[in-house]
Amino acid sequence: MAKTRSILLYPFSLFYGFVTGVRNFLYRADIIKSREFDVPVICVGNLSAGGTGKTPHTEYLIELLQKSFCVAVLSRGYRRKSSGFVVAYPNSTVSDVGDEPLQISRKYPGIIVAVDRNRVHGVEEIMKAFPKTSVIILDDGYQHRRITPGFSILLSDFDNLMIKDHLLPYGNLREGRHNMNRADIILITKSPENISPIERRLIVSDINKKPYQNLYFTSISYGKPSPVFDNEAKNEDPFSSVQISNRGFLLVTGIANPAPLAEYIGNKAAEIIHLPFGDHHKFSAGDIENILSVFNTLKAPDKYIITTEKDSVRLREFTNIAEPARSAFYYVPIGIWFLNDDQDEFDNLIVDYVRKNKQNNRVSQGQRI
Repeated sequence: MAKTRSILLYPFSLFYGFVTGVRNFLYRADIIKSREFDVPVICVGNLSAGGTGKTPHTEYLIELLQKSFCVAVLSRGYRRKSSGFVVAYPNSTVSDVGDEPLQISRKYPGIIVAVDRNRVHGVEEIMKAFPKTSVIILDDGYQHRRITPGFSILLSDFDNLMIKDHLLPYGNLREGRHNMNRADIILITKSPENISPIERRLIVSDINKKPYQNLYFTSISYGKPSPVFDNEAKNEDPFSSVQISNRGFLLVTGIANPAPLAEYIGNKAAEIIHLPFGDHHKFSAGDIENILSVFNTLKAPDKYIITTEKDSVRLREFTNIAEPARSAFYYVPIGIWFLNDDQDEFDNLIVDYVRKNKQNNRVSQGQRI
């Protein structure tokens, strides 16, 4: 959902747009140099400040590519306490690499996950330490112009389309809407499953993609809830094994847009309380006390704490959470799927790019501005 901002912020958006516009012009004019690498680099990003679903789309690419290629993911490692280039390992913490990289590392132990604020340096270090790497996925790298990716995937939330948004701080955009032209693929994310053909055509028309661009619609899929604390949860599925009339949920979220998850679980319990925190919220001992206190106020005989997959990575570090809350703590896995039978076409574009581009040549070189 688009945020409401004071019109007084609009002049600041104009200044912000001027600064980012000058920066992008300097890159387009090759006054500031952008680096290319001899390995396929796929960038996943957005124009908006969060909430478009980058992590599940990155995970989709990992699942698509990991069987045939040696995959590495490079992220900034937002809100980590470490500095420089860091590789995520099984014993890494959120402070080491950030919540999303740690989630990806634990979920896909067969791939390389690293963080570095300087993406050029990060790619160089990956290739030094892991020379067999055959593709690098840049997570949230669309504004990182110091690297010229071979393939760019741009995400836009269905409920807050980039073409209807404004620049920060009046809106959510990190850079002007015309910069969508750098993308090879545009994904309209979190689309409703029952989107009508007319609505789809209107969005495609409004986006006005370039001839070299492909546009697809994806939707969120939720998996079976999993215990936050391994092997310590109740031996049941809180969404199906207990009668709805007996269920009570405390939903704890620290993500940019919790509305889809809240809507998803909205009819799955007789009693629901939502405790929202900010995106990438660093949970404190006081937060945990508050969560447990609210959990104890649930009146349903079968009560659970439900959280997001990303939040579970941070919450899992609180090993002192006692029963009965500990075994009632679940997270809901999230994935994506393609509407309109476009999955095969998307998959083929990605796999063909990685397979054919032994060197990182831009797919649409000379066409994007």
